[in-house]
Amino acid sequence: MKNFSEIMEKVKISGPKRIAVACAQDEDVLKSVDMANVAGIADATLVGDKNLIIDICKNLNIDYNKYDIIDEPDNKNAAAIAAKLVSDKKADILMKGLVDTSVVLKAVLNKELTLRTGNPISHAAVFEIPGYDRLIFVTDAAMNISPDLNSKAAIIRNTVKLANALYIDEPKVGVICAKEKVDEKMPATLDAQSLVEMNRSGEIEGCIVGGPFALDNAVSEEAAHHKGISDPIAGKCDILLMPDIEAGNVLYKAISYFSKSKIAGIILGASKPIVLTSRADSEETKMYSIALAVLYSSKF
Repeated sequence: MKNFSEIMEKVKISGPKRIAVACAQDEDVLKSVDMANVAGIADATLVGDKNLIIDICKNLNIDYNKYDIIDEPDNKNAAAIAAKLVSDKKADILMKGLVDTSVVLKAVLNKELTLRTGNPISHAAVFEIPGYDRLIFVTDAAMNISPDLNSKAAIIRNTVKLANALYIDEPKVGVICAKEKVDEKMPATLDAQSLVEMNRSGEIEGCIVGGPFALDNAVSEEAAHHKGISDPIAGKCDILLMPDIEAGNVLYKAISYFSKSKIAGIILGASKPIVLTSRADSEETKMYSIALAVLYSSKF
């Protein structure tokens, strides 16, 4: 898949999935959930303060009667109920509403539920950027602060699985650093070298890993050619593995604010996808994030 139009068409064919929204009393979240419902890609169970949810729906002219609403004003309890719905297979996707991320993740990691996999949890953003003939994945911009080598390998595996859900069979993973040469003074470049070796030895499967790459020679064949980089995936990368959350978050927001890109993002690594968007994200981004989670859920 190369754009969100293709994603939306495929999601509509695969049929709607049910979202459990934790603390659903949020205007932007309810708008995006209803957009997904109207588009025919998702149903929802809304968990939270029922009176507030109904009031917001009335103000937005949303028909709240078409949704199941579970009244639970306490945020921790609401997150726990929503997570249990997904764990019990009464919903396919968990979505964060008006509640701290830490509260949702604590509910996800509850040992009594089936959402834990033993794998690290990571965030992946998918961008449709004008001028590019492919979707660009950026990871990790929201969860892992300073991932070590093993965490980076796990983040790659999580994101490759997402790319597979979008029918990208062997995604090209660029390990992004400040320079494209291995330098002992720059740990990220050493990690890049190790990740390439892990890929070649079969420890990281289902993708082609290259690097270290600077951002330009990961996404631009012309830039890679000018710098004399011979790596076969230079300039052609689908997945950009960022060195830490600072770089990932800055790149995510730079693309968001400086370009007219379409964006989606989800949390991976649990047994089911988690839609965890920022209040700064647009309604369109939230709706595309739901679509991404629906497609992922239909594949795994």
